This record gives sequence, structure tokens and C-alpha cells, in this order.
Amino acid sequence: MRLFPMPVDTRDLSPITLAFVGDGVYELMVREHLAAEANRPTGVLHKMAVSRVCAGAQAAAFSKIEPLLTEEEMAVFKRGRNAHTARGGQDYHRATGFEALWGWLYLNDRDDRLRELFAVITAPDTP
Repeated sequence: MRLFPMPVDTRDLSPITLAFVGDGVYELMVREHLAAEANRPTGVLHKMAVSRVCAGAQAAAFSKIEPLLTEEEMAVFKRGRNAHTARGGQDYHRATGFEALWGWLYLNDRDDRLRELFAVITAPDTP
């Protein structure tokens, strides 16, 4: 469910614009997940959220979902990863691709897919 249901053609958006939207969508999902887990002081919640939405954490989250992505989703990720950004480093580029994918899924009303991938990311790691 889009929060602002204005029509948008994601093919017309740059990967950086998709990442801009995806960053907010992913952070909101992380915040909601943390709030649903337990009632904590906001300072604690903020620190927990920041540790999950930083570039390194997003790159790790991508690694968990990468095998599950469709060709189309992988193409969106690669567009974001390869976009020219002011920052560098492998984690940052992977995080930008991850955010672009999240923005693309959200703007294309693929809420079920967002939830499915988020569940994989937040699932406990098994040894």
C-alpha cells in the first residue's frame, strides 16, 4: 500500500531516486519491526535502527536475499549499485543497489514482495 498513491513510472526514475525512496521505506520497516519487538527507550531504538540501516548492514541484508531475487529485481539492484554516487566503497555501492531495489518494489506496489524479503533479512541466522 503506497502512502502517497500518485502514479509514477519507475522506468523514468534514476537509480539514485529509487534509492532515495527505498532508503526511507527500508528504514520505516526496520523501525516498525523494532517497535513491534519490544517497547524500548527511543535512544535505544534509534541506535538499533542505525545499526540495521547503515551501508554495511544493508550490504549484508542484500547478501541474504540475493539468491531469491528475480532477474528483473537483480537488474534494478545492479542499476543502483552501478550508479555514480558521491561516496565509494563496495558496501556503499551494494547498499545503494539494495535501496534502489526497495524503492522500486515500493513504487511498483509490491508490498507482499517487500514483506517476503524483509522476513528473510530479519530471520535469525542458523548455524
